Amino acid sequence: MSRQVINPAAVGDSAPDQEFRAPLQLIAEGVREIVGFRYASISVVRTARDGTEELEVIADAGDDDSSEIIIGRRTALADLLAEIEQAEVWGQFRFLPAEMLTSDSVADTYGWVVPDMEVIDAPDAWHPMDLLVALLHDDQGVLRGTLAIDVPENGRRPGPEQRRLLERFAVQAARSVVTTLEREQLTEQVRLADTARNVVRRASAQRGLTRILADCQEGLVEGFRSQGSWIQTFDEDGTGSGAIYSSNGAVIELPEELVELAELAARAAWSDQTTVVVAGDQPAPDLISPDDQRRIVGFLDTIGVTSLLFVPLGAGSECLGNLVLTREPGAPDWTELDRTAALDIGHDLGRVILNARTFEREHQLVVELRALDTYKGQLIATVSHELKNPIAAIAGYLELLEAAPELSPASRTAVDAMGRGTTRLGRVVNDLLLLSKVGDPDHAIIPAPVDLRRVVVEVVDLIAVQARQKQITLTTDLPDEDVAACGDTWELDRVVTNLLSNAVKYTPSGRTVGVRLWREGDEVRVAVTDEGLGISPADLDHLYDEFFRSTNPEAVREPGTGLGLAIVKRIVDRHRGRIEVESELGVGSTFTVSVPAH
Repeated sequence: MSRQVINPAAVGDSAPDQEFRAPLQLIAEGVREIVGFRYASISVVRTARDGTEELEVIADAGDDDSSEIIIGRRTALADLLAEIEQAEVWGQFRFLPAEMLTSDSVADTYGWVVPDMEVIDAPDAWHPMDLLVALLHDDQGVLRGTLAIDVPENGRRPGPEQRRLLERFAVQAARSVVTTLEREQLTEQVRLADTARNVVRRASAQRGLTRILADCQEGLVEGFRSQGSWIQTFDEDGTGSGAIYSSNGAVIELPEELVELAELAARAAWSDQTTVVVAGDQPAPDLISPDDQRRIVGFLDTIGVTSLLFVPLGAGSECLGNLVLTREPGAPDWTELDRTAALDIGHDLGRVILNARTFEREHQLVVELRALDTYKGQLIATVSHELKNPIAAIAGYLELLEAAPELSPASRTAVDAMGRGTTRLGRVVNDLLLLSKVGDPDHAIIPAPVDLRRVVVEVVDLIAVQARQKQITLTTDLPDEDVAACGDTWELDRVVTNLLSNAVKYTPSGRTVGVRLWREGDEVRVAVTDEGLGISPADLDHLYDEFFRSTNPEAVREPGTGLGLAIVKRIVDRHRGRIEVESELGVGSTFTVSVPAH
């Protein structure tokens, strides 16, 4: 006996990979081996190109030959639901005995070949035309898939004990189907998000519109799994057709009528904030007429394209062009995720096009400023590196001098002064190196979970010695459980260290410095509050400038490089967070850092 799906036109195009199918395959195998059926298959609900719902088989336990044929095949969901309306309800399962089936309904509707089996002589004998299928729903009651089984090993229709076992497998299958679909969607979202980021990154890195659009093509074609693409931009006055850039560098010669149609459709689509799918086997979308649809499909036939995704490009209320992504025969349908991601890219590219016009006019100035900033960073890094070794040597010799017993009191005083100066210079060099590191755009952080509660506790322990020396009370307000942020542990440790050491440094003896940590929505927040000198409104405007020292004479008396808060700001920015400060002169300050939670 062999089994296969009869409907060859309903082949799935995006069956999940082996990792996603593995749990479902185990459940199908369990039904076959534990409950005692020769065949079990699990299908998930997919949306077809015409908007109807289909069942795609993604796990099958049977003979190997039939599994190779059946995996990825699709059948109409509506037909199955209509067929089992009169079925007996066995929990999640629906049992339709052979005597209730219409003629050839199983083969015509659900796609099964009737098994070649010998029917035993018993009142509860399983008939080759019997149909047993479980409807798998999610927690909201939405049908997400089915579990179909066939040919019991004992030749009998399931009894009470088998039904209880089958129901348990159906519950497991429903959970696994929902998880599989969610993982598929998440994977696709991540992939398209990466595509969007790569396209925008490439677009933002180039200097001219021609280079921008050319460099975007590869990412668009790869990310959307399309055959090709082209981008049409409008002239700056908004009335012309502008230039058309193809993915392979070829000149796209659109008929004049299609150029005009594309301009009108792009503006209408931008106004409605929608995308348009055009394919020969689909009805005309709302934005174009059936006649226009036929003209477009006729042109697509000449270039070997089956369908296209038409995406408007714009910024604000202005439509600036359109993006066309194409697919060849046999390629998957355009999904809602495709369309949503493409429209997001339409916004991003629209802003790029708009900005490119200004960017090109000011390009020379930007290049000069960028070169100057690069030189400054290289100079800081070079000087710092060159100073580090001599300072280390000086510090080492000073330690030897301090240990010399023949050193006179005057000489020892001089050595101590040199030691303090060397230590201070070493801090400046270390801060300069750190500033250069966190300010380097090519030195990106690798986000990872960071337990900020542990970071705060360790920093407080470190600063406690400095606080005790000044008779300052350190207080903490921390949750009992771990608080995970997303970022780099060492850099976030430096943020907390700099803020807390500053608070202790600028707080007079006998007062209090407090640290509070909490999670708020999608952020983790750390607040450091002191009862110190406070910051004037004029100083607040320059607080994060490199080498800035306060205009307050009391603050200037404290040693410092003027780089601590600049480093904090750069680290926070690198983590896509923010820093806020509230301060009153003579009363104290509160610095609050917010970074993404993990």
